[in-house]
Amino acid sequence: MPTLSYALSTDGFQPVWSATGGAALQEIVGGDIALIILDVGLPDINGFELFKKLTQTTFVPVIFLTARSDEVDRVVGLELGADDYISKPFSPRELTARVRSVLRRVTRTGAQAAGASPAVATAARPPLVVDDGRKTVTYFGKPLDLSRYEYRILKLLASRPGRVFSRNAIMGQVWDEPEASLDRTVDAHIKTIRAKLKAVAPDVEAIHTHRGEGYSLTEDW
Repeated sequence: MPTLSYALSTDGFQPVWSATGGAALQEIVGGDIALIILDVGLPDINGFELFKKLTQTTFVPVIFLTARSDEVDRVVGLELGADDYISKPFSPRELTARVRSVLRRVTRTGAQAAGASPAVATAARPPLVVDDGRKTVTYFGKPLDLSRYEYRILKLLASRPGRVFSRNAIMGQVWDEPEASLDRTVDAHIKTIRAKLKAVAPDVEAIHTHRGEGYSLTEDW
């Protein structure tokens, strides 16, 4: 998108444009990318599907760009873990403002995580180990394939085993824009995390549900 690239360039960014999802994936995996603006309507792959592939290899923040104004699409994008969502038509100034906003949030969140990470990253307590430096979680010695928000949720729960975190507390500490998410978003992510944990250790209940209160990681670890 020449117009978009020009707008970002004039605002001090160094944009790299790819015409297809496949080309973008190669560029992102092999390059030093600070933020991704992902068009849902790509010619070779659905933008939501490409996003799922990206979250398997990178923690780079993503802004979805689409011609659709349907609220369902917006909710889907945010619940997948996107950092922002903007619909066409839009002004270049609005988009660059959102880019700066997301980058500020990511920088702030990263700084907060760096300050809180030693208790998590150095506490190698089997069977679940969080390595905040590498942004990885191993469970019974096996690495888990987690999205950005799944990783953040597990990191939060692992920081205080046995402590019950309410849905609001999880959203407030994990999501960059908790006010843009729904309560059931946390439940959906917990369900996915549980499935991934069960795939490794089917008989272990790592995450406990406290009805009406929230979730906790087993305090025996």
